[in-house]
Amino acid sequence: MRMNIALIEPQIPQNTGNIARTCAVTGARLHLVRPLGFEIDDAKLKRAGLDYWDKLDITFYESLDDFLKRVDGQLFFFTTKGRKRHSDAAYPDNCYLVFGREDKGLPEELLFSNPDKCVRIPMRPTLRSLNLSNSAAIAAYEVLRQWDYPDMCDRGELTKYEWE
Repeated sequence: MRMNIALIEPQIPQNTGNIARTCAVTGARLHLVRPLGFEIDDAKLKRAGLDYWDKLDITFYESLDDFLKRVDGQLFFFTTKGRKRHSDAAYPDNCYLVFGREDKGLPEELLFSNPDKCVRIPMRPTLRSLNLSNSAAIAAYEVLRQWDYPDMCDRGELTKYEWE
């Protein structure tokens, strides 16, 4: 099973770097839609992703239209404007978890034309939103939980002691 995380016009390199690291450890494909608010070789981006860059499967798109034309799986739009909880959606193989810009989110016309695919991570009503990289991690691990963590290591070992 494979999931995809798509960032539409991300603006903050550290967020994209953290999401790249999440993609590397979960096996998710990363999709970056231009324009980006940084250069892909930005030191902040690389530092946030640490040594995981060679473990990534990244695809770039010139625009949101380019992305929408080229994708081949079911899309889920993560937005504070969604009316359905992210944990109530059923995520199929090859799904796309789509996130908008940190400062603007996803275009409302896209959300309006796909109301059944808009999902929201619950939070207190008086606050604006979660950090983008935190939202992507929450979403990715909800998908993996529903799939029972395929191909994931879920048992750790101590270095100086042995578990009984």
